[in-house]
Amino acid sequence: MSTSARSLAPVELAAAYRRQQLSATGLVEEVLARCTRADAVWITLTPKPRLLQMARALEARDPQSLPLYGIPFAIKDNIDLEGLPTTAACPDFAYTPSHSAAVVERLIAAGALPIGKTNLDQFATGLVGVRSPYGVCRNAFDPDYIAGGSSSGSAVAVATGMVSFALGTDTAGSGRIPAAFNNLIGLKPTVGRLSPRGMLPACRTLDTVSVLALSAEDAARVCRIAEGYDAAAPYSRRPGTGPRTRLAGQPFRFGMPHAAQLQFFGDAAYETLFETAAGRLEDLGGRRVRIDFAPFQAAAELLYGGPWLAERFIVVESLLARRPDALHPVTRQIIEGGARPSAADAFRAQYELQRLRRDTEATWEGIDVLLTPTAPTHFRIAEVEADPIRLNTRLGYYTNFVNLLDLAAVAVPAGFTAADLPFGVTLVGPAWSDYALLELAAQLHRAEPARQGALPLPLPEEPAFEWPTRTTGIPVAVCGAHLSGLPLNHQLIERGAELLERTRTAPTYRLLALPGGPPARPGLQRTAQGGAAIEVEIWRVPEAAFGSFVAGIPAPLGIGKVLLTDGRQVCGFICEGYGLEGAEDITHFGGWRAYLAAD
Repeated sequence: MSTSARSLAPVELAAAYRRQQLSATGLVEEVLARCTRADAVWITLTPKPRLLQMARALEARDPQSLPLYGIPFAIKDNIDLEGLPTTAACPDFAYTPSHSAAVVERLIAAGALPIGKTNLDQFATGLVGVRSPYGVCRNAFDPDYIAGGSSSGSAVAVATGMVSFALGTDTAGSGRIPAAFNNLIGLKPTVGRLSPRGMLPACRTLDTVSVLALSAEDAARVCRIAEGYDAAAPYSRRPGTGPRTRLAGQPFRFGMPHAAQLQFFGDAAYETLFETAAGRLEDLGGRRVRIDFAPFQAAAELLYGGPWLAERFIVVESLLARRPDALHPVTRQIIEGGARPSAADAFRAQYELQRLRRDTEATWEGIDVLLTPTAPTHFRIAEVEADPIRLNTRLGYYTNFVNLLDLAAVAVPAGFTAADLPFGVTLVGPAWSDYALLELAAQLHRAEPARQGALPLPLPEEPAFEWPTRTTGIPVAVCGAHLSGLPLNHQLIERGAELLERTRTAPTYRLLALPGGPPARPGLQRTAQGGAAIEVEIWRVPEAAFGSFVAGIPAPLGIGKVLLTDGRQVCGFICEGYGLEGAEDITHFGGWRAYLAAD
């Protein structure tokens, strides 16, 4: 593509529409001309008359009336688009849906134009992008290298300027790996945040629609429109609350695996680039914390080494019985393994996963975000075809655990090797931390001059972008059993409260362990002398839920004003004087967590 090709960055297209420098029909003509030059990226393009009809309908409206007015996007071919076949890269499996997937319907209603269905690793089984009868989708930077999978076509369509963004899916890394290999943002939302209705499952309990975009702002735009609880989808979830609404713009702690647990399979360039990315996070206000990666890796090994393969087997069981040769040989070899696990195996694996979830909970008490490479290295197509399963397994080293542990993740471009191949890192956070991760990803991505995918075009600046966060509610300082992960924290979560920050009081407070329980509770008392700065968390409680929260607080505790170390005053837990009789003074611990850890 020539350097004069129009940028398809949504913010720039929106400006062109507003200035009447571009029409929706003209955009369709331009985009389809680009797509006809693609090799193995598309499985089916939306018929031109249909797209032009949609474009003309848009032209009857004000370009500012729809948030995605005239923005072209691609759809991985395991997600339904009404009237076009869904193949999952298996022609014998194809069906033509009468309705679009829920997320596709939302995007079209917002003005986006569905350009077509993209190539993928068959049945979304693979991280390589070469397992398709529709051809090998090659890397946008070097055709000898894999594009990554399974959302290979979606990634290359965005990176090479055929669409503005694309939908993929992500069970084991299928959206994040191709994002990293093609210099894109890859959002793997919290499972259930985007409705899975109309998405062909790979592992129904773990799958999520993913977003591949040029920038974190674009991914946030798309997610805001596509998300929403869907009562018709059993695995859709009502929005919850992440432990922190913002990471960018304030101090944060990022976890990194111990050096001995990092794996690059001999790729020194990736190892160096990862350390550079960690340094950039420090420049952005982060403090690195080494964590034990072993429980995360143990969870990752369950995905293909455990009974979750049975979920993939269920999807194609009938086709395997009728036409086993209809499957790609490697795909068939993998999925057939799903017929072997027993019900007992499934329960044993669930027990082990729950144990690992509990093990990883302690990690999140010490960090706000986890930083890993997205992939440990990058393989040539010939290498993968010579050793398809072992090399694919290596690619999942940093991705396979995320959905099993109910985490959110964003793949972020983080530099280039000497051979001009992109490298990426992933920011991982607890469920529902999606937008906090995206805002931090935007800062990390723009820490050096950023390109639009594989194009020689700069990433447009968006200084006025509004990141989605709740802005109403009452900040409340908690110092005891309501702290994250402690017995009464659920009373905040259930009311939709959000953790704003971890901080300390002014050095004028005593902390005392009150008699009684369970649960054990502390009392916070302001004092004229002998006080200390006590660890607290600030939670924003929705105004509508504040009354019920306060009503449930038992005497001698109550809500008053707490002075913080920076001089602010917020509502917070305090204790009436009579309740401190017989209490143990634990001020010297500096906080309730430290006291519990020493008990």
